[in-house]
Amino acid sequence: MLLTQPKRLKIVHKIIQIFILTIFLMFLVTCDKPKTQEKDDLAIDTSLCQFSAGECYKKVADLQVGLLIDPVNTPSEKPLIVTLNSNQAITNISMRIEGRDMFMGIIPVSLSEIKDNTYQGSLIFGSCSSNYMVWRVFISFDYQKQTRTLIYDFLADNDNQ
Repeated sequence: MLLTQPKRLKIVHKIIQIFILTIFLMFLVTCDKPKTQEKDDLAIDTSLCQFSAGECYKKVADLQVGLLIDPVNTPSEKPLIVTLNSNQAITNISMRIEGRDMFMGIIPVSLSEIKDNTYQGSLIFGSCSSNYMVWRVFISFDYQKQTRTLIYDFLADNDNQ
């Protein structure tokens, strides 16, 4: 069956209308919740570092390594100071920060020893449109002639601090 030109145009017009309506409905479904409510509905993840309570500690062998980020609410797009403490001497330290659940790039952090077994560096990380961004800190170092790696997770823009 052959369609006339006006009938074809009507069908194409209907298809375009349905497509636009579908896109609009998808937008409403995905954006129906205000961003401020999104964070409030989430349970507090106790596995994340809470810098307002002090250093976040990890242990490997007989070594205890503490991480602290200041300001403690870890705001996005603002300068942050990272402090790393260990109860024993460590060498060959490297640090990087990445998004835990979303790729946001790799942010290297250059650390300098400010006193015995205490290192400090600075960084700035970007903001995330999801309003819930968990960052992961990877710290590698040598201890007792072995390379060790520790991982710390924290929430950016943590107003609960």
